[in-house]
Amino acid sequence: MGLRVGLFSVADIRAAGHDVTVARYKVMDGVDYAMFAGGGASWAEAQMKAGVETVPPAPPGTQPDLTGLSCRWSHMRARKGTILSLLVVPEAGAEADFAKVAEKVLAIVAHLERGGHPSPPRGPGVGWPPPGVLLEAHASHGAMSVARRHRQILLATFFAWVLIMTGIRIAGFDPAHYQHTVGRNADFRKFDDGLKMTLDCDQATMERLTELLEDAQDRGIVRYGMHCQDEAMMTCIVPSIMEDTHVHFIDGAAGGYTEAAQAIKAG
Repeated sequence: MGLRVGLFSVADIRAAGHDVTVARYKVMDGVDYAMFAGGGASWAEAQMKAGVETVPPAPPGTQPDLTGLSCRWSHMRARKGTILSLLVVPEAGAEADFAKVAEKVLAIVAHLERGGHPSPPRGPGVGWPPPGVLLEAHASHGAMSVARRHRQILLATFFAWVLIMTGIRIAGFDPAHYQHTVGRNADFRKFDDGLKMTLDCDQATMERLTELLEDAQDRGIVRYGMHCQDEAMMTCIVPSIMEDTHVHFIDGAAGGYTEAAQAIKAG
């Protein structure tokens, strides 16, 4: 899998007429997510996609260190109707009005269970073997063979699955607490030069969102994209299961943000 990388200084971004402002959203002690505004991150991404090279390619055969990256939880099925992937971005010069629209979006979804969080309150379910175990083996095998890493992950996940299913505490690890914390630490909504949300959403709420965003788009305030699917998926960074500092990234399981972004481009 080829990856594109862009590296731009804030000075370069400001010289291009944009900025990078950062806020941190604390979900619990030890875990927070960065939120970005100012248009700088979007500008940098556009430069990268246009082919501007700021980082030399790595030598052939270079393997990244993806320690802690995993996708071991089961997909999370919609409980309220659909898993909605929603992207809302401001039109140039409409940032002030966009902020008001974003507030209205959040107000519309506020009545949803836990604000539309796709993960159940006790955390996502888990099966064995995990659906992404072979992908994880390819991503994290390092110097060992993929087959050996695959067996290693299968053994580790089987042990974890037994603990979660039985609730047995061992060596200071509380599986019920860990599973609950996974849901709390997940980024089902975020801000990155625009509002991005993965919601467990009912039809009536989706219709209200569509009405609001269609009006805002007609008035030249926003561009938006939606994509509906039956499940959400979670990818994780887990430095240690013994601490609460693990973080989890939620997306729709059938295209998600990618499909929503395509809807924006098509519009």
